[in-house]
Amino acid sequence: MKTGHKVAAYGLALALVFGGAWAAGAAVGPSGGASAPDAAGAMNHGEHKAEPAKVPPGLSVSDNGYTLQLHDNESLGFHISGPDGKPVTKFAVEHEKRLHLIVVRRDGSNFRHVHPQMTPDGMWSVPLTLTEAGSYRVFADFKPEDGPKTTLGAEVQVAGDYRPRTHADSRTFTVDGYEVTLGGELTAGSASTVTVAIGKDGKPVTDLQNYLGAKGHLVALRAADLAYLHVHPEDSAEVKFAVEVPTAGRYRLFLDFQHEGKVRTAEFTLSTVGSPTPAAPQTHEEGEGHGH
Repeated sequence: MKTGHKVAAYGLALALVFGGAWAAGAAVGPSGGASAPDAAGAMNHGEHKAEPAKVPPGLSVSDNGYTLQLHDNESLGFHISGPDGKPVTKFAVEHEKRLHLIVVRRDGSNFRHVHPQMTPDGMWSVPLTLTEAGSYRVFADFKPEDGPKTTLGAEVQVAGDYRPRTHADSRTFTVDGYEVTLGGELTAGSASTVTVAIGKDGKPVTDLQNYLGAKGHLVALRAADLAYLHVHPEDSAEVKFAVEVPTAGRYRLFLDFQHEGKVRTAEFTLSTVGSPTPAAPQTHEEGEGHGH
């Protein structure tokens, strides 16, 4: 990473602000000192304290006793410290990798999905050049051996003339001549099935190669705060996923797929069923396909 790509000191504070805003309704009771209803609908009357709502994955630099520690050097280097404060060196393999690193700018553009290499002492690094100015969110998605699946997030700043992009709702994306279409709807509070259709030169592509153990890999981010959402590939002849979105609103979805030996990325913007979708200028350009 270039010298100007500084790790923001306020990354943790920013993450907690976003997470706190999302969780405030569940964590704070009514005004005037009255107790909030418990899960069964009864009033606590001071007998039990309500547990604070859990921050969604990726909005905090620390979770489950693990912390993402970014390093400032020529490549994006980091380590994961465990509950004992030491770097974690043993990770379970999930989707064929021990750790998935997602990088995306705060406006939902410049998405990258890469797989760093780890040294025996737990230090991870990956060559990654971020050329456009702005604040970037870095997500580390992993599962330590004998530990819970965890997604942590932190901030990286790239100096320069920041020109944010807007993203109108869109179900189709063209990359390297492939036209990718997303089907299905997102429903807040429940799992939804979304399907993927890929074509080229007017013909459907039916011979996708496996990538990360499946016919595609999907990442979903809540547009308002980049909360990292649960997406599960389904075992079927179709390319489809179960997407769980916790709240109403707009979401950015990124699909990695492999064909003829190359991984390409298609991106979409969807709003949950019933959500208002005000018109926004579409400034996003056609994708160029990122290597992985």
